[in-house]
Amino acid sequence: MSKKCKISIKNISIIVELKKTETAKKIWDILPFQSKINFWGKEIYFNCEIQVSLEKESKSVINYGEIVFWPSGSCIAIGYGKTPISIDDEIRLADRCNVWGISNSNLNLLNYCSDGDTVLIEKINV
Repeated sequence: MSKKCKISIKNISIIVELKKTETAKKIWDILPFQSKINFWGKEIYFNCEIQVSLEKESKSVINYGEIVFWPSGSCIAIGYGKTPISIDDEIRLADRCNVWGISNSNLNLLNYCSDGDTVLIEKINV
């Protein structure tokens, strides 16, 4: 059975199924933690104090629902629409990122959040 975590901001909960990657393992090992969110277009990102390198499958254009870690910025990022550098309707991040989780949650609810909101990320026991 795969590991899952919950990302909570205000009354919004995002359930994430972790991939079997080094990044996912390192994030899992530090849960739970809190941070403050920032926006960049239709992307939120927040600090996460782990150290990992870019993985072979890292990418800068992601699919809706992919949850990533940005190694050079030490941040978790959740893209759910266009960013300032997107071409057409793609979700283009500022740099290559490691995909560490997948979510089927409605990420568009992130539009109701604001810069500086507190995010809590914690393990889900399944």
